[in-house]
Amino acid sequence: MSAFKSDNTSAVHPKVFEALQKANDGYAMPYGDDEISVRLNDVFSDMFETDVAVIPCSTGTAANSLSLALFAGPVNSVMVHTDSHVYRDECNAPEFYSGARLVTIEGENGKMTPDTLRPHITKVDPRHTAQPSAISLTQVTELGTVYSLDEIKAMTSLAKEQGLAVHMDGARFANAVASLGCSAADMTWKAGVDVLSLGLTKAGAMAAEAVVLFHPEKQSQKVREGFLRQKRAGQLLSKQRFLAAQLTAMAEDDLWLEIGRESNAKTARLCSALREIDGTELADTIDSNMTFIRLQPDQIARLQDEGLAGYMYDETRMRICCSWSTTDAEIDRFIDLVRGA
Repeated sequence: MSAFKSDNTSAVHPKVFEALQKANDGYAMPYGDDEISVRLNDVFSDMFETDVAVIPCSTGTAANSLSLALFAGPVNSVMVHTDSHVYRDECNAPEFYSGARLVTIEGENGKMTPDTLRPHITKVDPRHTAQPSAISLTQVTELGTVYSLDEIKAMTSLAKEQGLAVHMDGARFANAVASLGCSAADMTWKAGVDVLSLGLTKAGAMAAEAVVLFHPEKQSQKVREGFLRQKRAGQLLSKQRFLAAQLTAMAEDDLWLEIGRESNAKTARLCSALREIDGTELADTIDSNMTFIRLQPDQIARLQDEGLAGYMYDETRMRICCSWSTTDAEIDRFIDLVRGA
């Protein structure tokens, strides 16, 4: 059992399966010319309250890499946090597809700040140094924290001042929006984000991510290039209707947001109970569906024996993560094992 290791260990949401079953009825045009794929821009434009261009992808790594490749090339650099997923967990794919260098920046709680970013984008030799072209914000961060809207705006304001594009890695986008109590628009284009890697697999899809380009009328060349890069990267599926069906199912009726709220609430309930148990140490605030806790060796051993342990970051630090399919019984059993150790 891997209920708390990550939200990508969860099952596929029933409504996504239902959408896949409907898409499986009869024949459809290939390579994104099917009716479901053709509707994607309209579906996501409603979700983001503005016109967008959607480039479907099967993995988050592909979505991040294609997004960054649209705004950075071989002579450029992209500013990322030291703990960001694009830097630590994607096997140099963003650098491979863009040719750009990822420059890592420190920051507490998994976040960059204008103060930590500024020296890397203002003290640049014009002939001998990779030229900064973009920044990438991970939302939710790899530490389970969430950039506030003011923090995002402070970063995008500095980026725009220096002529840099802003990418958001939204692998847990739903959890961040739910945590902030804002809209998808508030956290993206209204805050200065140019392109979003929208992650829906962790939220309950089978395999569905998307590059979302805001204001496509102003970025028409990048939209055209984006679809060419989708093909070049092997992300233009022959039967794309099944990928589009998942994206549509998650977007319509705000299923993505409902799941984000539910999984956040499950993690909050678990952590609230753990705070009352001796030998546990948690963050002061729980921002999302993912956080880190410190436990005693005997507590960890009991969880591991029953297959309920989260991801072990080091000997005592465990990452726990709830998903749409995490049950109350699993949460209660986790609590009982820690309390009884």
